[in-house]
Amino acid sequence: MIYAITIYGEPGVFEALPKDRQNEVMSGHGALQTALSERGEFVSMKLMPPTSAVMVEPASTEGAAPLITDGPFAETKENFLGFYAAEFKDLDEALEYAKMISSPVARLEVRPVAWAGGVISSE
Repeated sequence: MIYAITIYGEPGVFEALPKDRQNEVMSGHGALQTALSERGEFVSMKLMPPTSAVMVEPASTEGAAPLITDGPFAETKENFLGFYAAEFKDLDEALEYAKMISSPVARLEVRPVAWAGGVISSE
């Protein structure tokens, strides 16, 4: 089954860490990416800051165009920062891999994914 390891954190917290702590956090990501590469295919994406978001909201009246506004939609302390997705035999295995990037600056969520089709391309 495919599991997503999603990463949540407060903007600017990582950047405020001393460089050696940043390197320590990033070494966990490097280890996870290496381990997943050795297993096969995986997807990893880092989202740009919420300030770069553009929201598409439902129209206020029937037949009207959706409302397009600059984001973010909600003011929250934590933001969705990025994710990894890969095939794991079960939740326990996915959790073992998630521990590789566990850090004091981000909260992780591990959840099964139902593939909805489509093709991911970097082009």
